[in-house]
Amino acid sequence: MGWLALMLIVLAVVYGGLIVAIAIGSRQWDLRLIAKLVPHCAVLFKRLLSDPRVSTAWKVASALTLVYLAFPFDLVPDFIPVAGHLDDAVAVALGLRVVLRGCGPELLREHWPGPESSLAVVLRLAGTGSSPA
Repeated sequence: MGWLALMLIVLAVVYGGLIVAIAIGSRQWDLRLIAKLVPHCAVLFKRLLSDPRVSTAWKVASALTLVYLAFPFDLVPDFIPVAGHLDDAVAVALGLRVVLRGCGPELLREHWPGPESSLAVVLRLAGTGSSPA
């Protein structure tokens, strides 16, 4: 078996693992709800990038999440039923957890562009356990 075939097999296994991770994540989080919040979260990440109170490490995490959301090619193509549209939601959920645990819920409240009703959901996703003020 050639190296190219072996690399393709490894790539296929890793790709399959990503799809399985998204399927598992869809059980842990309500990804359909997160998918509705993706536009608001993109604005949130952009606002956090321009805030001087946010450390460089958290800005990098925000930027990476924004790049993934803006990139035209997803890890799971959109034509794959269910999983294709939920990979952005997984990226947002992970990005929220990382960034908001470092920045804190106060900055989130200040920069959140969405309705107040969705703020509690985002705080819960971020793992802060806080509720809106």
